[in-house]
Amino acid sequence: MKSISLYVDRKSFIHDIDPITKLLYILFALLVPIILPSFTISFFCLGISILLLCAAKVIRKTVPVYSFVFLVLITVVIIQGLFKPENETVLFQIGPVAMYKEGLLYALTITLRVMNIVSSFLILVLTTKPSDLVETLVRKGMSPRIGYVIVSVFQIIPEMMSSMGTIMDAQRARGMETEGNLFVRVKAFVPLLGPVILGSLINTKERAMALEVRGFNSRAPKTYLYEEKKYTHSRLIQSAMLVLVVGAVAWRIFV
Repeated sequence: MKSISLYVDRKSFIHDIDPITKLLYILFALLVPIILPSFTISFFCLGISILLLCAAKVIRKTVPVYSFVFLVLITVVIIQGLFKPENETVLFQIGPVAMYKEGLLYALTITLRVMNIVSSFLILVLTTKPSDLVETLVRKGMSPRIGYVIVSVFQIIPEMMSSMGTIMDAQRARGMETEGNLFVRVKAFVPLLGPVILGSLINTKERAMALEVRGFNSRAPKTYLYEEKKYTHSRLIQSAMLVLVVGAVAWRIFV
């Protein structure tokens, strides 16, 4: 049976950390580079996230995500390096095209921040089951309806990928060309978008109806199938992140 989430089952201490701590780490990774906007801090935060992904043994699963993000960020680097209004210092020139230092430095700042945010999100997504994340948030008082929306968001992309693979296999069995040059691939890919997107939305609606029939909106007190798992060092990790954020704020104000 194909998985419908991006979670990777591994044995590591990162997987054992509770979802709330991982959510707070995302906030930590987002705030610190903004409070202290320097390349050193951004590199440091990105390095921590990559080390955590390596410790969780999921670094290979990040390659497709990083590849896509790099393709997007390359356009940012080109646009900022060429057309940023504050550009003054020419770094290098190829014919009539000049790349400017100010734009490239600004683009590098954006790149580091985006990669840092993506890496911290990958730690959560790749090492936490969506059901565990939602159950933990519901235990903390979040509405079960919002929890269902979160689970659907986590599942819809892997589900669409699974459906697309199934449809592609069926098309190949019928003799349709799905491999070859770029034109052939695009020609085979475009007609799949409609059925895949509609199928995912229909599946989500059917699950919502099934939950409704089973009393999902009942106001009766909810019970849980499994006992809540607690990581021993969660408080220590959360306290350390809080101290670092407060220290960053103090450094920004007084130094």
